[in-house]
Amino acid sequence: MNPPQLSDQLDLFLAVLESGSFSAAARLYQLTPSAVARRMDSLEQALGVSLFLRNTHAVRATPAGVAFAERSRRVLDELRLARAEAVSLSSAQEGLIRIDAPSPFGRRHLAPAIADFLALNPGLDVQLRLIDSFIDLDGEHLGEVDLVIRIGPLGDSRLVATPLASMMRIACASPSYLRQRGTPLSPQELAGHDGLDWATLAPPYAWRFAHQGKLQLCRPGRLRMTSNNCETLIHGVCNGLGIAHLPTWLASEYLLRGELQPLFCDNGLPPPEPSSIYALRLERETSPRVRLLLAFLSERFGHPPPWDQALHNRLPIGS
Repeated sequence: MNPPQLSDQLDLFLAVLESGSFSAAARLYQLTPSAVARRMDSLEQALGVSLFLRNTHAVRATPAGVAFAERSRRVLDELRLARAEAVSLSSAQEGLIRIDAPSPFGRRHLAPAIADFLALNPGLDVQLRLIDSFIDLDGEHLGEVDLVIRIGPLGDSRLVATPLASMMRIACASPSYLRQRGTPLSPQELAGHDGLDWATLAPPYAWRFAHQGKLQLCRPGRLRMTSNNCETLIHGVCNGLGIAHLPTWLASEYLLRGELQPLFCDNGLPPPEPSSIYALRLERETSPRVRLLLAFLSERFGHPPPWDQALHNRLPIGS
C-alpha cells in the first residue's frame, strides 16, 4: 500500500469510529455505505484482527480497534508533517545562505559541495566566508551568518548542531622520512622520532592512541615544526620533516597518492573520534533554504565521509 492509499484508509477508519457508523463516514467521503464496509473488511483482513463491534444501530471499536486508532492518528500526523516539510523544502528555491567555515576544510570539501548544491538550486545563492584560523569556530559570528562549520568538540550548548561528517585522525609520514629514520611499529616508539604539531592549542585528540582499552598520549620526542595552520603542517610532513597526526579530511589525498604513508594501521584505519564536523546555527527552527542545504551536506559527506571511504577502498592497510 502506497502512502496516499494508507493515508486514505486510515482517515476512513477513523471517520467510521468517530461517527459511529458506516453511513455517516460514507457521506463524508462521498462513498456508499457498502463501499466503506468493504474497505473496513479489507483493513481487518490485512491486519488479521477485528477492529469493530457491529450491530444494526452503531459501530464501536474493539480493544484492538482503540489501540490501532491511537497509532493511526500518530501515523497520519507524521505523514502530514512529512508532506508539509517536503513541500516547504521543494519551494525553498530563492534566497541567500551565509556560511563561515575554516579555510582548509572549506577549500577542499565545502566549496566543491556548495558549487554542486547551487547547480541543483539555481534560485539560491551562498556567501561562503573562509576563516584563516587554526582555532575551530565557536559560532561567534552566528547572527551575522546562517551557519558556522566547526570541527571538533562542542562547547556551547545554546547552539544547535547538525553533524555533517565523522572525524578520524591518522599518524603519517613521507616515504623519504621513513627510509631515513625507520618506521615506528607502535605509537610508543614516537618518542624516538621527529614530528610536526600545532602551536599552543592542539586539537583534543591529537597524539592520542588506543592502548589497552584507553587513550594514551604518545608524541614525537622532537618537534621540527609547529604551526597554527594545518596546511603548513601538511607541507612540512610531505617534505620529510617528521611524523604528523592529521585529520583524514586533510591528509587523505596525500595518502592516496602515496606522498604520505599511514602508520599504526595494521588492523585497519583508526576509529572515528568522539567529536565530529558540525554545522552550527542559533535557532532550532531554521529557514527552508538552510534546511535544504543541511540535508544536501549531510548526504554529501555522509557516514563514512567520502575521504575516509576512499582510504578504506584503496589503501593496502588492515586485514
